[in-house]
Amino acid sequence: MKSRGLGAVAAAATLALTLAACGSSDSGGSGGSTGAEGGTKLKIGIKFDQPGMGLKKGTEYTGMDVDVAKYIAKELGAAEGDITWVQAPSAQRETLIQTGQVDMILATYSITDARKEKVSFAGPYFIAGQDLLIRADDASITGPDALDGKKLCSVKGSTSAQKVKDKYPGVQLQEFGTYSECLPALATGGVDALTTDDTILAGYAAQPEFKGKFKVVGQPFSEENYGVGIKKGDTAKCTQINDAIKKMVSDGSWQKAIDANLGPAGYKPGAGNPPTPAACS
Repeated sequence: MKSRGLGAVAAAATLALTLAACGSSDSGGSGGSTGAEGGTKLKIGIKFDQPGMGLKKGTEYTGMDVDVAKYIAKELGAAEGDITWVQAPSAQRETLIQTGQVDMILATYSITDARKEKVSFAGPYFIAGQDLLIRADDASITGPDALDGKKLCSVKGSTSAQKVKDKYPGVQLQEFGTYSECLPALATGGVDALTTDDTILAGYAAQPEFKGKFKVVGQPFSEENYGVGIKKGDTAKCTQINDAIKKMVSDGSWQKAIDANLGPAGYKPGAGNPPTPAACS
């Protein structure tokens, strides 16, 4: 009876140590957590519904943001299998970071002063701009100044739609619920153009079902600096990510990511690319 009791005590002690070890390996924070074999585990927020940038199909994740995120994760010590992808809708991005539901976000996330009050940014890793998607055989639209009297599609409540209303009153703006709803109307001539960030437009045009049907005009009329959102004040992590971005550019992986995801649409990065990440603060 005594030896059986001692065995039970030893087993309980072993279990307690095991649980404690497991608990310590699942630490939160912007640095990620450490797995059982010492690798870094990261929760990364991306878009799930933007072809060419961040797209989820089944268990597969593709897009330029995904490729940049994988590269950064590797530089931070996380293998691809150590990444947990988290959907990051635009309106929820700051909350996801502030509450620790993600370690970082790459989701066509423009760096703005208002957002920097709540989170910090590494990067930018890309400079995008509002542009126009038109039918491949349309030579009449060469930029926003050629839109007068044209039917333009955008998403209701978007900054892209508001910019058109403010600057181009001669445009017949039609606002849909999602950008994907604009594409059939554009293909059939119901509208003449679709407007949002050029990267998103190129992502749609690069999809196999739209091959040869659409083209990006290539005359951006805004500047959007895409950054990596992280917990506010984490300068150490910001510096690590910036170093990873610089390495990705210098070794050619940055250009390969653009060519693979946006190249089929004939997309070429605009002025300022590749960008130099800003100093962390």
